[in-house]
Amino acid sequence: MAQKIAYQGEPGANSNIACQQMFPEFESVPCASFEDAFELVSNGEADLAMIPIENSIAGRVADIHILLPQSHLQIVGEFFLPIHFDLLGIPGSTIEGATEVHSHIHALGQCRRLIRDAGLRPVIAGDTAGSAREVREWNDPAKLSLAPPLAAQIYGLEVLASRVEDDPSNTTRFVVLAQEKNLPTRDELAGPAVTSFVFRVRNVPSALYKALGGFATNGVNMTRLESYMVGDEFAATMFMVDVEGHPEDLPLRLALEELDFFTTEVRILGVYPAADHRTARALSS
Repeated sequence: MAQKIAYQGEPGANSNIACQQMFPEFESVPCASFEDAFELVSNGEADLAMIPIENSIAGRVADIHILLPQSHLQIVGEFFLPIHFDLLGIPGSTIEGATEVHSHIHALGQCRRLIRDAGLRPVIAGDTAGSAREVREWNDPAKLSLAPPLAAQIYGLEVLASRVEDDPSNTTRFVVLAQEKNLPTRDELAGPAVTSFVFRVRNVPSALYKALGGFATNGVNMTRLESYMVGDEFAATMFMVDVEGHPEDLPLRLALEELDFFTTEVRILGVYPAADHRTARALSS
């Protein structure tokens, strides 16, 4: 039986493409929501989940900072996907004859130049690939879709323009989730590693400054730091962090020990291999 990897979105979405590129031997399973994808892994119906966590243009993916710690799943990998959008229409349609373009709000925002130059009215859809499916179902040459290239193949649409995104460097980072298990040891995880965790600082002056000081003094590179509120009192703040290194590496071990002094909660979400994209950029900088 083929292993399964769950993702949020319809067939042809960028998450689907990420699954196929990183795990071509897995069966990709579309889900209506992130919660549904998490649930499939939690109950054993899927082996992994591919979840977008941040985009180089749009920033943090909404709700992931809340859902991920609550899911009790473990990050076991990461994947960076260059994001490309094609302008799609039913066979025989043209840009000149179209009046509307449908897509996810982020895709519309990342293709403003084309939308403006073509004089199209942007219409928000729930999903990029879903907008392609709808355009196929409507069978109306006046309605176009902005969607990943895979969507054109799946839904039988014509590509009217390729790679129409405003910024060709647009990239989404995904994390791969699995059921919780023991974190891999340094011997089991050779090579560059990433450690992701969340923490809550003590309610004392300069707590965040002091909590982060150990990473600076021990030379640990922090690649992501985001805050979000918990509860409804606007008094408790959680931080989600990615750092380079393994908790058994001396610099990170010392930094985490110092972090304990200034926090009320620390939870490691995953220790996993650094993606080639991350290591290649580090070598070029």
